[in-house]
Amino acid sequence: MSRATLASLDMSLYPLVWEQQTFIDSQQFLIAILSQSAEIKPEDFTKLLLNNPVYQEWINATVFGRYIQRSFAAFYQQTEDSFNMDMPALFRNELTRHAQYLPLHQTLFFAGEMPKSVRQERLFTTTVNPATALAAAEKLYQHSLQSGRASHPFLIINQLTIAGKQVMGFPIRHNKRTSERIRNEVLILDFQQLTLVKEIQIQPKKRSNIDETILLRSYELR
Repeated sequence: MSRATLASLDMSLYPLVWEQQTFIDSQQFLIAILSQSAEIKPEDFTKLLLNNPVYQEWINATVFGRYIQRSFAAFYQQTEDSFNMDMPALFRNELTRHAQYLPLHQTLFFAGEMPKSVRQERLFTTTVNPATALAAAEKLYQHSLQSGRASHPFLIINQLTIAGKQVMGFPIRHNKRTSERIRNEVLILDFQQLTLVKEIQIQPKKRSNIDETILLRSYELR
């Protein structure tokens, strides 16, 4: 069965003019956000996306919504219900039939430590909204501090660039009238290789909610 490739969202978004600055690509914009030379809220970037015709194509062509994602995650995480032990694989196979390939050079974001299970299961949820990724990373970091589980002094953001033609996924269509609208998620359903290619530390300007160093990890996804 032939499988379509999504149009490049990054090519339609960049160069991006924001706060009288021009950013040539998503990485430059992300670094500006992390270092605080540019400010943008998750809902503001979501507005940019919803006004973008390519993103509208992404979410209007998909059959994958947040409800299905939650159901899929629940099936995939269950370990004790032997009656339904085959359901995760069946559900994933059915979703894969409708999935599309992600465009080369597209950038996605993931907050916090990359779980070991990602490479084993070749399955995880990302976002195309850099401000959403930063907000999620802040929340994860504060939670780890409060619980005493912080193993390092870094807030972690992962940037993933599509470097292979066989990365399969689903844009997730969110309800515009709920808090889910700023998630702007893409579920990665299959890939061959996830490679860490660079890691840099960014020290933001002082502000009330971030004083720690940010660790930006750049990956290639094939």
